[in-house]
Amino acid sequence: MRHCINCCIHLLPDEAHTQQVSCRGGPHRSRQECPMCKGENKIVFRVDGKQMNLLAVLEVRAEGNESWSGFLRFKKGKRCSLVFGLIIMTLVMASYILSGVHQELLISSPFHYGALPSNPSLMDGENPSDTKEHHHQPSVNNISYVKDDPGIKLIINSITARIEFTTRQLPDVEDLKKQELHMFSVIPHKFLPNSKSPCWYEEFTGRNTTDPYLTNSYVLYSKRFRSTFDALRKAFWGHLSHAHGKHFRLRCLPHFYIIGQPKCGTTDLYDRLRLHPEVKFSAIKEPHWWTRKRFGIVRLRDGLRDRYPVEDYLDLFDLAAHQIHQGLQASSAKEQSKMNRIIIGEASASTMWDNNAWTFFYDNSTDGEPPFLTQDFIHAFQPDAKLIVMLRDPVERLYSDYLYFASSNKSADDFHEKVTEALQLFETCVLGYSLRACVYNNTVNNAMPVRLQVGLYAVYLLDWLTVFNKEQFLILRLEDHASNVKYTMHRVFQFLSLGPLSEKQEALMTKSPASNARRPEDRNLGPMWPVTQRLLRDFYGPFNARLAQVLADEAFLWKKT
Repeated sequence: MRHCINCCIHLLPDEAHTQQVSCRGGPHRSRQECPMCKGENKIVFRVDGKQMNLLAVLEVRAEGNESWSGFLRFKKGKRCSLVFGLIIMTLVMASYILSGVHQELLISSPFHYGALPSNPSLMDGENPSDTKEHHHQPSVNNISYVKDDPGIKLIINSITARIEFTTRQLPDVEDLKKQELHMFSVIPHKFLPNSKSPCWYEEFTGRNTTDPYLTNSYVLYSKRFRSTFDALRKAFWGHLSHAHGKHFRLRCLPHFYIIGQPKCGTTDLYDRLRLHPEVKFSAIKEPHWWTRKRFGIVRLRDGLRDRYPVEDYLDLFDLAAHQIHQGLQASSAKEQSKMNRIIIGEASASTMWDNNAWTFFYDNSTDGEPPFLTQDFIHAFQPDAKLIVMLRDPVERLYSDYLYFASSNKSADDFHEKVTEALQLFETCVLGYSLRACVYNNTVNNAMPVRLQVGLYAVYLLDWLTVFNKEQFLILRLEDHASNVKYTMHRVFQFLSLGPLSEKQEALMTKSPASNARRPEDRNLGPMWPVTQRLLRDFYGPFNARLAQVLADEAFLWKKT
């Protein structure tokens, strides 16, 4: 219902007035006239969404500056109609108030929740817009959610009935080489035996006046990285090896990868772990090379660019490679031992799940499933790689993800709407395709207003376990990390075979505040609606159950978070 000035008031059945047409003079001005009003200004009362069999119609015409004497000049019949209509309206309103029914009786809320476009173009690790808007929070008992609940539950039941965890067919190494001929020509099959990280020497053919990072795509496409490469450029020339009149540079790949998941504490783990003197990360925290940059994806909204060659990715590990090179060239055994303990890490939270680019590059798919995944290529070069995964209750992860990437109109109400839309899109896919095909479906993922698929941890982990052994994984929970940082960091040290820390180093690592915590303005928005939480728990439940089964740990059911 809308406010109107100089209006007629009609009590009509709900279905007799289906068009939402603003009256002239109200806050929503429009030249369109209500077909039921026949050109007049009117307010329609919607009473509980039910048709009311009212015989009387109340009509009041306020005529500008007329005096009360005009009212006295009404005919007796009109005065009776007026009084009779007022009595009926009073009785109707009183009956609904006394019965406790508040559904659409009074004038609807003037607050409007505009649609918020999804941000599939925003990548993990990038900063979303800082534009913030504060909106009115509707009542938790908003009846629209109760009405939506049964329909959405049917959609979730439809999805869960079609969940089938199948084993994917692994591609042949020769097929992998055909897809990435250049990568296989650059990275050797064997690495130096006296380095913990996979390193090798390659001939450097550039002259001393040549900028080794002149054509690096990370420099060309991002101003943020230019200062980083200035430091690399200064250190480069002093770390070349010379033999037989040739120049050689040490190249390295990561010894371990923090592969996921976004909004699960990977940034905090990275910030603490890099304080260990034996750990060296890439010059850029999240290169996103395996999943995005090697395909030429910087931001999805920008489309495809030139692909980043593997050399650009290897450049990111040059500072660590310089230190390892020093150890390999050191004269004393002590210095060699110290430098040879260095391991290189990489922490792109997209590595575990993001395979959106496959539809642009891999044609020979089967039933919509990608023939190649990121882990196939990593395993081809590094079958002994160590992989760290940080997970979180997928329900809370999704809400955190929404708060971080949404730029405006954020609210529990808006989140609920986006969740229901995403569930409907996912159900549409699983009705015709396999679970794996839908999880990796680029079109579905980009259409979803929230990244529902990122929380399907079991699907991704099972696909990684088809190429890597379970012993090569360390699976952590953010909830455990938050409650006992020291314990989880010790687990990481043990997994990576790192040396012990001094008390001062350990105190610095474990007592520092959490990184990438929720912004204060987002915390002020409060939690998601209970009904949204219930729906998401029902949706993620079967996937959590499978994850807990694979890991033999009921903590991954997230019954208590």
